[in-house]
Amino acid sequence: MELRHLRYFAAVAEHASIRAASETLHISQPAITRQIQDLEGELGFALFARSPRGLRLTPAGDSYLRDVHAILAALDAAGQRARRVAGGAAGQLRLGYVENTGWDGPVPQALQRFQAEAPEVAVELSALNSPEQLAAIARHALDGGFIYQLEPLPDGFASLPLRQQDVVLALPRAWRIEHDETQPFDLRALAGRPFIAFPRAVYPEYHDRLFSACLQAGVRLNVVQEQPTEAAMLALVCAGVGAAIVNAANLARPPAQARFYRLRNLSVPLPLCFVWRREAGNPALARFVDSLRQTIDSARP
Repeated sequence: MELRHLRYFAAVAEHASIRAASETLHISQPAITRQIQDLEGELGFALFARSPRGLRLTPAGDSYLRDVHAILAALDAAGQRARRVAGGAAGQLRLGYVENTGWDGPVPQALQRFQAEAPEVAVELSALNSPEQLAAIARHALDGGFIYQLEPLPDGFASLPLRQQDVVLALPRAWRIEHDETQPFDLRALAGRPFIAFPRAVYPEYHDRLFSACLQAGVRLNVVQEQPTEAAMLALVCAGVGAAIVNAANLARPPAQARFYRLRNLSVPLPLCFVWRREAGNPALARFVDSLRQTIDSARP
């Protein structure tokens, strides 16, 4: 049994005429007659009662027609769904992001835009640091990710620059340090003070750049505790355990017990990018990248 058998049967049943079905399907009458006979032979019962006045469905044929209509409708719906997936309008998209990128700027803007444009795409988001995202993309666990790209990408990866951040100083309010918050802070004023930092294993390239920049600024950080996320670092800042140097993205949601300052003599540029594998093959990803480019273009003055 082939799909054409079902389509020919449904057409003949709906028109109660092989001639009318032939005209609708643009298939010769003998060909349709032969296909209906083959279908009845395979099923083992008659679908039509034949008389000089035409065709009418047998009770078995009438029951079979209802199921055939459901099968054909399901096939048409499956084709429509598959076409939406092939065009990137439906499907699944797995994205990673560094937590602080989601508070403000191009990342939430891009996600909001894409969800409005392609509501049938299920977007699954995972908060991971940049090296974790790159590893997940490489092993096909993520389709793409929002990372701070500090070093060349692996072969086969593509990157779309979004914005550039820098670092800022976070001080505990409990320290009662007098400084104009509108003015940049000289890090050398905190020589010997306790600091909270990232473990080097979390992101070696960032760790090395930050500590190298501090040394160039004339400060060797007195690290008293290490935390794997900036949220955890800022929690200890708020508790008065130490100061921290964090991504300026944290200015979008400053905790109540910390004060932030731009730094006068320290800069660690943090390029925020969206990265993905060039040969990913997910139409929803291609559509997302297009939407992301439009988000960037619309934000330009």
